[in-house]
Amino acid sequence: MTDSIMSKAATMEIPINSNGDTGTLAEDDSLEQAAKLQWSLDEKVGSSRGTRDLQQVMVSGPNLNETSIVSGGYGGTAEGIIPTSSIKGPAVRYNAEFNKRIPVTGLGSNMHHSSSSSSMTAEEVTRGVAVEKLETMKKWGFNTYKCTKQMISERFGRGSRTVDLELEAQIEVLRDTKKKYESVLRLARALTNHFYNMVQTQHALGDTFADLSQKSPELRDEFGYNAETQKLLCKNGETLLGAINFFVSSINTLVKKTMEDTLMTIKMYENARLEFDAYRSDLEELSLGPRDAVAMARIDAAQQQYQVQKDKYERLRSDVIIKLKFLEENKVKVMHKQLLLFHNAISAYFAGNQQQLEQTLKQFNIKLRPPGADKPSWLEEQ
Repeated sequence: MTDSIMSKAATMEIPINSNGDTGTLAEDDSLEQAAKLQWSLDEKVGSSRGTRDLQQVMVSGPNLNETSIVSGGYGGTAEGIIPTSSIKGPAVRYNAEFNKRIPVTGLGSNMHHSSSSSSMTAEEVTRGVAVEKLETMKKWGFNTYKCTKQMISERFGRGSRTVDLELEAQIEVLRDTKKKYESVLRLARALTNHFYNMVQTQHALGDTFADLSQKSPELRDEFGYNAETQKLLCKNGETLLGAINFFVSSINTLVKKTMEDTLMTIKMYENARLEFDAYRSDLEELSLGPRDAVAMARIDAAQQQYQVQKDKYERLRSDVIIKLKFLEENKVKVMHKQLLLFHNAISAYFAGNQQQLEQTLKQFNIKLRPPGADKPSWLEEQ
């Protein structure tokens, strides 16, 4: 009996007036009828149900944040209760008829959880990238320190270095050859510029002779002969300029691209050699020290680094040998063709053999730019 009374009391709503005190409503009869109806329902369900509902109400009863307002007025049903608190978790709706707590879930909690997960994932990725960069900088600094130490030791004669006498001699020959070819390239460009100016002067002089031939009847023949000669020289000079320009372009490709590419590989090889000697010296120093557990671990790590640097050094050394071999073959082939072109073109021009000069250009597949073309001249392309 007591359980039923407590169950009925838990399902009733206590109205609150404007002063916060409990008041007496005019509709008390309606409330008594609702209470009787609830009493009969509880009797049918049984005392065990009433006890369980009472325990549930006593444990998880409404708190101050779950104050409800009856939307249907004093005479409305109990199911119209609307929670007015700001819900920060799963909302709870009280059903006065069945005396149960019904959780009302929304999208707010899921969206907050998804946003938190995304932000945590972004932070983890950022942290991983930062750690990776830090490790890279650490390795780079350690390697730079070792190489700098090795380089200073070599310069002051305290450290040993790995030397390949045959390969070092070939590298030195290549560097000396490159300097000489750069000198040839510089002189050939100077010759081209001077000869271009001479051809332009001959062209202007021929035009002047032709104009004077028309305006000086008494010297028409003399001016005419000189005008034709200068125009012929100008034409042959343009043909020779085409041959020299082709010569300069080929030498420039050989020096600035082919030789430079080989020298870049040589530079990588020399850096690998310095790193190899640095790790070799480090391994030798550790081998001369104590042999405890910590020292043996450091020796094993140094041995692994030494092997890595040795493989890199040998690979680049092989690359340098191969490139030097192909460079020498390519240089001989290119220079044989270009020197023959230069000799035949210069000889034919100064011998006044126009036919041989044109034949030389055809032999080496050199095509001159037609007069009046919109493309920039060969001098502008330099």
